[in-house]
Amino acid sequence: MRWATTHSDIIIRALELGLNYKVVHNASIINTIGCCGLQLYHFGETVSIPFWTETWKPQSFVDKIEQNLACKLHTLCLLDIKMKEQSIENLMRGRQVFEPPRYMSVRQAAEQVLQVIETRAAEGNPLKCLSGNTRCVGVSRVGADSQTIATDTLAGIGRWGLGEPLHSLVITGPLHPLEEKFLSLVANASLSSSSQS
Repeated sequence: MRWATTHSDIIIRALELGLNYKVVHNASIINTIGCCGLQLYHFGETVSIPFWTETWKPQSFVDKIEQNLACKLHTLCLLDIKMKEQSIENLMRGRQVFEPPRYMSVRQAAEQVLQVIETRAAEGNPLKCLSGNTRCVGVSRVGADSQTIATDTLAGIGRWGLGEPLHSLVITGPLHPLEEKFLSLVANASLSSSSQS
């Protein structure tokens, strides 16, 4: 299991109620991302990229990516998942009607990061490390037989059809020769450049 504040909160509540608990650890993208050949100790802080709305477009994840790149570290980007979400209208009317699940793709994540880069440049505050030419790795369905790995620039990663969810994106710092060799042999091997997902 990937540990988060929610897990600590549940354990605290169980202990306060005098309940016994047992943690069963599971694999997560945090420790399985190594399947793409990037060395786990070359990763900096992990970020989450949320789906934007018309009125909510946070950019703070880009600042953390920029900090990691300045430290010559890779950034694992966790891509948003929307499950059991209600529309504003259904929420306001008290209707228990839920929207279909949505899973952010590598393409969508890259587009949002590129938009932040453009916005910052237009505002006269260009980023120093992150650009459309920054090397990225996109993965999908890690651990499944249909797992895919693609590598390209941030501007180009969206052209690789990674297929069905779940997707994750890594924005790489400088690559070690072994990382470079692994990606050259494994990434994009079963993919074709396309306009799919």
